[in-house]
Amino acid sequence: MTRSSYRSSHRSWTHSGLLAGLLLAGSAFAINDADARQAVAPEVKTEQGVKASSDSDLLKDFIHFTRIARYDVAASVGRELLSRNPSPRDFVKLVDSTGEGARFDETVGRAMRVAGLEPLAGAMYKMYETGRLEAARDPNEIAENIGKLTGTVQGRIRASSRLKAAGEYAVPQLLTALMDRDNSALRSEAQRVLVDIGSQAVIPLSTAMVGADPAMQERLADVLGLIGHRSALPFLADVRMSSGNQNVRTASERAITRIDSGAQGASVAELYIQLANRYYNQSRDVTSFPGEEYQLLWSFQPAAGLTMTGIRSSVFHEAMAMRLAERALEIDASSQEALTIWLASNLRREIQQPQGYDNPAYPSDRRDAMYFAVTAGAGPMQGVLARAIDAKDTLLARKSIAAIEQTAGSKALVAAASYGSAGTARQPLVEALSYPNRRVQYESALAIGSSQPGAGFAGSDRVVPTMAAAVRDAASKFAAILARDAEQYQAIRKILEGDGYVVLSRGSSMAELEGPIAEVPAVDLIVAIDPNPAEFAQLITTIRGTSRTAATPILALTIAEAYPDLRRRYETETIVAIRPIAIPADAVSKSASDLVLAASGGPIGTDEATAYAARSLRTLRDLALTRNAILPVEESVLPLIKSLADTTGSTRQDVAEVLALVPQQRAQVALMDAAIGSSGAERVMLINKVATSAKRFGNQLEERQVRRVLELARSSDAAESTAAAALAGSLNLPNADLLPLILGGAATASK
Repeated sequence: MTRSSYRSSHRSWTHSGLLAGLLLAGSAFAINDADARQAVAPEVKTEQGVKASSDSDLLKDFIHFTRIARYDVAASVGRELLSRNPSPRDFVKLVDSTGEGARFDETVGRAMRVAGLEPLAGAMYKMYETGRLEAARDPNEIAENIGKLTGTVQGRIRASSRLKAAGEYAVPQLLTALMDRDNSALRSEAQRVLVDIGSQAVIPLSTAMVGADPAMQERLADVLGLIGHRSALPFLADVRMSSGNQNVRTASERAITRIDSGAQGASVAELYIQLANRYYNQSRDVTSFPGEEYQLLWSFQPAAGLTMTGIRSSVFHEAMAMRLAERALEIDASSQEALTIWLASNLRREIQQPQGYDNPAYPSDRRDAMYFAVTAGAGPMQGVLARAIDAKDTLLARKSIAAIEQTAGSKALVAAASYGSAGTARQPLVEALSYPNRRVQYESALAIGSSQPGAGFAGSDRVVPTMAAAVRDAASKFAAILARDAEQYQAIRKILEGDGYVVLSRGSSMAELEGPIAEVPAVDLIVAIDPNPAEFAQLITTIRGTSRTAATPILALTIAEAYPDLRRRYETETIVAIRPIAIPADAVSKSASDLVLAASGGPIGTDEATAYAARSLRTLRDLALTRNAILPVEESVLPLIKSLADTTGSTRQDVAEVLALVPQQRAQVALMDAAIGSSGAERVMLINKVATSAKRFGNQLEERQVRRVLELARSSDAAESTAAAALAGSLNLPNADLLPLILGGAATASK
């Protein structure tokens, strides 16, 4: 086949998914940085007051003024260039045509370290990289470069370089070339390029191998063995197991040995589970395009060939983990770990999937993730919760608890079992009581408490106090600030307090914050001011390694010079945000709000706190009525007594109802003091609760309170006097105390 006929035949090839995937992936590089857009001005002039006449002049001026440190002029020129909205591929041509390629790279790197130029430089860098990748991934360009693989030496080198730049996008056409029976030279060159592409070629080639005919399977097994990446192992083992062709089995075994001889004895299902775990953990080696908006899903049909589909990066890893776990379950239906991976990935997909996004890996008419979670039952979902706890995935932990609560009995909730590959016995729901997020703590306590456990378990002493804390402290927000400078601390403290946070005392290190953090239920936000860039990774490790802050979102406010590097390093982190220290107060506030929302669902609002309090009080009431010995409600008395003074309305009534069911004198005394300090309908309600307590546990009031009851019984308010008289009867007072009421009636008004 000639080079020209190859190009002609492959420009109309049937892999329609490639172009769709390319178009989707192209949007991954769209210049959508808000800061850069805000930096664009419609009209600016150079220092000399003469508007630059061409894009080429503007680019040269941007480079020149940046390099001589005239950043104000460089910013004006850069804004004008971006305001003209060149397409990414046109921008690449612009850079290349001016001969400024090397100087452009160096200048952009320098500008990224200047606060006023960083958004502009970032936008230009994105545009340049986008243009280069769009060109490399263009199907026609790929076909043309494959055609050049058998041309001149210089042409082969250039074509190979461009195909490697296209990476995963070039694999379908390279696969076609690899199987071209009429052109042995092209087959050899295509194989060499595929091996050079490396890890990005593994999943598409493996996908094709599983569904291909024996000749292609044998050829692909050899190529995968040459690439040598572990991601191919489960597919090779699968083909070795399922193929009836001895040559295919031999080639698969040869490739497995080449990649990892120790994998020869592993079960196929276990190899799929191992790879699914790598996707679930979003390992870098299974992420082809880190930082891009789209990744690629692959499918293969003999008639259609190898096709790609673009999928949002936010749900890509979950889609792959689910796909691999499904295959593991097909091979071994008893695998609890495969089921757990599938359930966890599906819940996380639902959490992370953008609103309104049509996920190609999860059709919209398929049931929601919670349906499968509750169908699976408590055992697998405890395994999902264990994963969430280990990964400090707060939103997944909450979803897991919600599913467990719907299906598990009291024994299943707290029973120890082995979860994951470590083999150690765990109690995930009990572990969640100590998870560094109050929502997770409250919801695990409520799940355990509402189940009315009948047997003791380690950690039972934390359940009732956690529910009591939900009554009193759910709406509180706590923030810690790491700052060496007291003035900077006070400035950020003022912003956070304006947002409703209780801010802990200043600490310049986590060691100094250890005491203040131990005194609050949980820390909802940590702000690190001007962290040392060289030590920032260690700071993150320290915060993550401390049990009470392991899941706490971290907002780092850093100097302009360190900002670009730290931002790139942590741009994929959901619980770390990097911002310049010079941003205004409202930007600090918004950054903190967005971060906490993404990491944990946001602070607990007033309505949500009220709901937690109501659920906790209902559960405590039920525990008191059943006199549950495993979760004694008496452990909640002190916080509930404090809540009685702080709350109003229905919440106060619910608190009083629980206290009336507690067999302790201090509970009855607190209720009566609250009644004395109230008036109207609330006083009547509280008197009635004291009567409930007295009827269950006898008279435990102090003498001063008894006298007050008798006074209230003579009130001119009919409802109040009747309630007090009923209470007096419940107290079993001596006749001498009751005689004044009998002889004098209720004629005396007492307030």
